[in-house]
Amino acid sequence: MAWSKLKQQLESFLSPSLNGRVEYRATSYRYLPDKPGICYLAVDKKNVLNMSDTAGPIRWYQTEQEIKNDPNIQVPVTPDEIEAVRKDTKGTVPEDRLQVIARNRKITELAKELLSAQAALSKSNFTVAATAYLATSIEESLESRDILLNILALMDRRVGKKRMLNMAETIKLKHPAVQYFYELRRSML
Repeated sequence: MAWSKLKQQLESFLSPSLNGRVEYRATSYRYLPDKPGICYLAVDKKNVLNMSDTAGPIRWYQTEQEIKNDPNIQVPVTPDEIEAVRKDTKGTVPEDRLQVIARNRKITELAKELLSAQAALSKSNFTVAATAYLATSIEESLESRDILLNILALMDRRVGKKRMLNMAETIKLKHPAVQYFYELRRSML
């Protein structure tokens, strides 16, 4: 879907209290195909959530190393995960190393999830999330683990005052960007 059409559809669902305050913006570089586009949400003409990251793999690796080197983070490994490593290695790895390999795999997954939760996204990720948002129900978008779906649903006109007030406790468990847009919308009620 073209960006202009997607933007038009997203703006049609925007809460009337946020019209003129929240904008969806995107830039792309027509003559530089190797340069990624930038997409962001602006509130009162200020970029609030920037979705461009050319150094994604580097940041992911740094996050993984931080998790591995932090002694306070305990990553439990289940027997099923150890068994999966045993099957992958065809039984050639000693038992004590199986747990280390399983733990490292789990840390890698956690690092990827953490980076995704930190909103290190690209324009293509925003386009995918926005298209998914337009195709799913509000309830699914609000309960999703994807922060973009949460943000788009919070700004939706179909989410009323009563539902916003009932969500106060669950929003505390969400990403700070989701909390920001929740407070923005709540302040407009």
